[in-house]
Amino acid sequence: MEDVQAERIVSGKAWENFCDQLKHAGAVLKYSGTPQDPFNQSEGIRYLTRLTRAGLEAYVEYGDPQFPVLRRMVHETVKLGADNPDNYYLNAQIDGKNDYRITGKRNTIDYLGFFTQNGSYGSTGGLAPCGVLQGKDMKIKEDGSFEIILSKEKRGDNWLKIEEDTSLLMVRQTFLNRKTEVPCEAHIENLNGRSVPDNISPQRLDEGLKMASMFIAGAPLLFTRWAKGFQKHTNQLPQFDPEVSNAAGGDADIIYYHSYWKLKPNEALRITVKPPTCDTWNFQLNNYWMESLDYRYFTVCFNKGNATYEPDGRVVIIIAHQKPNHPNWMDTCGHFEGTMCWRWYRLAAGESPVEPNCEVVDFTSL
Repeated sequence: MEDVQAERIVSGKAWENFCDQLKHAGAVLKYSGTPQDPFNQSEGIRYLTRLTRAGLEAYVEYGDPQFPVLRRMVHETVKLGADNPDNYYLNAQIDGKNDYRITGKRNTIDYLGFFTQNGSYGSTGGLAPCGVLQGKDMKIKEDGSFEIILSKEKRGDNWLKIEEDTSLLMVRQTFLNRKTEVPCEAHIENLNGRSVPDNISPQRLDEGLKMASMFIAGAPLLFTRWAKGFQKHTNQLPQFDPEVSNAAGGDADIIYYHSYWKLKPNEALRITVKPPTCDTWNFQLNNYWMESLDYRYFTVCFNKGNATYEPDGRVVIIIAHQKPNHPNWMDTCGHFEGTMCWRWYRLAAGESPVEPNCEVVDFTSL
């Protein structure tokens, strides 16, 4: 097999196959139900370029699980699967055959959680949950520092489970106030005792290009299928199947309400709900491709910490193309349709999830 992979590199076949797969990834742009106007198609092509960048970084540049690197794969300019504007994501490619250690400093971000996932979007079509270690369950020193061991058998006070098929470490951090909170600092190392990685090999490069291309083609197809399905309940927010969200790498302690929104120029979507007791909640707007809208410059997300409440404890959020006289206004950023997501995080004991009430109204009525 090593000889075959070396020949694929030398002959250029590995690169040709990668380029061919990129071309096939473009089929998602014409998938049934996708908007065909120039604006949405432009965002779709940009989406593929972003995933190309992310895939090459994940599986080629930082794809060696012997020497993993925690880095931001999803961020302000790489977006995927209704990425949460209130989250600060860190990922590292790992291998269940190894043991690892994470060291770092907790800092002040509201929520911190470490997750291991099995499979990949490319090879298995999704990410199955494996191990979970949340900040509230960790032993942290007075100076905020900590150490976590990743292994198959329990080790130490802070232990994160891995299995033979584990391929990804994900660190989820959630802001209540992105402007004032400081994300956790974290570093990962393989415990096999080696300090210097091997030179790049034809085998590793060939495999990395294959995984990158499958991710670039597979991830958008998965979420484009979701977006089409959400159109069945446009401008409503029914609860999403937790088994489906977990298989796509979602947090099992979050209850998701994924859906689709579509508004005419003179329309607004009014969402009303009285939140149950929970750690936090948030709501966000996305484009058709399930990319969060640009939260660097526009208000496209509200959460427990920054929303304005009614006197009776309800929250009213307004989605509209122009700004109404309302504190919880979400900017559509030039879009007339897209996807959206509401989340309840870790409900208190005895609390039940509540489906937000959605109503399309004339903008002038606001």
